[in-house]
Amino acid sequence: MNDVVVVEVGPRDGLQNEPTLVSTADKIELVDQLGAAGLRKIEVTSFVSPKWVPQMADAADVMAGIARKTDVTYAALTPNLRGLLAAQNSAVDEVAVFASASEGFSQANINCSVAQSLERFQPVLDSATVPVRGYISCIVECPYDGLVDPVQVVDLALRMLEMGCFEISLGDTIGRAKPAQIERLLSKILDAIPAGKLAGHFHDTNAQAIENIDISLDAGVRVLMPRSGVWAAAPMHRGLREM
Repeated sequence: MNDVVVVEVGPRDGLQNEPTLVSTADKIELVDQLGAAGLRKIEVTSFVSPKWVPQMADAADVMAGIARKTDVTYAALTPNLRGLLAAQNSAVDEVAVFASASEGFSQANINCSVAQSLERFQPVLDSATVPVRGYISCIVECPYDGLVDPVQVVDLALRMLEMGCFEISLGDTIGRAKPAQIERLLSKILDAIPAGKLAGHFHDTNAQAIENIDISLDAGVRVLMPRSGVWAAAPMHRGLREM
């Protein structure tokens, strides 16, 4: 496959940590403009507790307000069954669940172990009427545990696929992954999982995202989930075209 599928996550991942609340109208306009620009997969929002993520409190209103295009997939993050049901009531086309490859990040981020996080979203996989993507955080390094063993990532990816995820997004959550580390990880994971089941999600904290994208493309990964403008700065890879 020589097509590159870009999943735009800016409306969710790019806005969720903004300290100032972004208006519902502005979020709707952003999503509509992304669709008008030609993007065909957009992660619009997340259905989470407003207590923990106030920026996403208007998830249902945003979904209700967007001008839907028939050729665009509109997705949302749904960490639990309650979020899934709310998302499906808002007619999302796709949902995502997330787990960390490191115990430290899992405990700090969602106050449970990696194993417990999988137990929590099993009901999401069991009840979903739309495709479910699985996110893995901290694929190379964790701010609490340090370097992450690639074996942990491979094992978690396999488990999430077994649970019913159609695709696994590999996330460099803190943006510290170097190309050699991504290459090493992909060499391990591709022994167990085909590239067609993987996506790359790279943050550009240390200006490594574009190189990590290039490594992923060389390895056969064709789904990319760049955050906040990384893709716009990336040169088109050899012979590939964006979808």
